[in-house]
Amino acid sequence: MGAVKVLTVFGTRAEANKMIPLVLALQERAQSGNANPVDSLQVVSHVCVTAQHRELLDQSLAPFGVVPDVDLNIMTAGQNQGDVTGRILARLAPVLEEYKPDIVLVHGDTTTTFAAALAAFHAKVAVGHVEAGLRTYDKFRPYPEEMNRKLTTALADLHFAPTALAREYLLKENVPADRIFVTGNTAVDMLAHTTKENYKLENTAADAFATGDRVILMTVHRRENFGAPMDAICRAVARIATDFPTVRIIWPMHPNGAGKVESQAHLAHLPNVLLTQATNLQDTHNLMKRSYLILSDSGGIQEEAPSFNVPVVVLRETTERPEGLTVGTLVLAGVAEENIYNESARLLTDASAHKKMATVANPFGDGAASERIVDAVVGYFGKALREG
Repeated sequence: MGAVKVLTVFGTRAEANKMIPLVLALQERAQSGNANPVDSLQVVSHVCVTAQHRELLDQSLAPFGVVPDVDLNIMTAGQNQGDVTGRILARLAPVLEEYKPDIVLVHGDTTTTFAAALAAFHAKVAVGHVEAGLRTYDKFRPYPEEMNRKLTTALADLHFAPTALAREYLLKENVPADRIFVTGNTAVDMLAHTTKENYKLENTAADAFATGDRVILMTVHRRENFGAPMDAICRAVARIATDFPTVRIIWPMHPNGAGKVESQAHLAHLPNVLLTQATNLQDTHNLMKRSYLILSDSGGIQEEAPSFNVPVVVLRETTERPEGLTVGTLVLAGVAEENIYNESARLLTDASAHKKMATVANPFGDGAASERIVDAVVGYFGKALREG
């Protein structure tokens, strides 16, 4: 019996939240005696974190018992994209030499994603790209994510596309069809690990505040929304809070400081708005479950919210998740005050419009993406072993 050695690399909270289900699936396959339906290959799984986001990453890993085999610990105060890329390339190279993986799995579109894929390429190690094929075709929206994922596509050997549309984008870029696997999104897998009935939030302020049937969850963190767009977002939310005094708006503030000045000026005095510290993953998912509406520029929330039957007003000019727009789980409001206010007010006043968005099946996955990815990896290397 042969073995396939898998090294999973990630570094931010967003990556961890979507890679933890895959790590757990790899561990389960490795511990099950490797009696799997795809091949007789044994799975050997290791985890390397870059700690691009130190505190938020640790917060995500702890509840699930995921202990990295390697921690590159690259985060420094005031780091920029070049700093992150350089340190990952330098520190990951000896890890690849020591562990000698057959494949490095990376996720999505962070600087860790691209740098780890590049390091694997330098070491002539195969790259598997989880959540491959997302595109806006605007290299600065989102920045730097759009180019990170496109460059990772160029380096990857296996592409795990979350949807059929993502697969089509990859095919248009001449990625071989037999290297693309439509798996669903691992973000949906994670919900089974985090949500429960009668969950009490660890953020006690948010737990006490998020009551009633008109809770609005708000998250904003993207770089392109800093400055004037953030100011417009906050003005729109202030109008919503004022015109709909029975709603309760909760904004867990991202540690990058996005919106703190603007929100304090526009929102801090409003009694039905709570500005609070960033929530952990379990709290975030269970807050989503309590929500009537979500205002967000987050990609993950666009994928997760449909599983809770909660409409999302997307605070961006474009999205790499158009499937949600097509089926109607998302509405793209942009970052103009009037558009954000109008779209939100419509869903707060038109029950039929809200119901139409809230009752659509999640187009991003069914909760089994991680198993499909493990099967694809094992199948790929099993075939190579048989033919080699």
